[in-house]
Amino acid sequence: MSDIDLKHIARLSRLHLTDEEIRYFQTQVAQILAFVDKLKEVDVKDVEPTSHPLALQNVFREDTVVPSLAIEEFLKKSPRARGRFFEVPKIIEDNA
Repeated sequence: MSDIDLKHIARLSRLHLTDEEIRYFQTQVAQILAFVDKLKEVDVKDVEPTSHPLALQNVFREDTVVPSLAIEEFLKKSPRARGRFFEVPKIIEDNA
């Protein structure tokens, strides 16, 4: 990959690279492309395509109905309550 190509890619990516950075990344890009060429030599003809390298399984628990706490128990933990409801500070301002 030439210096011009890497500058063009950087411009398209909106990356502002110095000439020193271009030279540094040029070496890395050359190594990456050499590795990709090496991967092309691997025979994958009999390998099944997969979307994930490991077998996945459902990790969710069984959905079972259980009794919940009584409203009074919840309200005991609230700093303020009004009747059977939590009382919270007003957050809507009146700019009339």
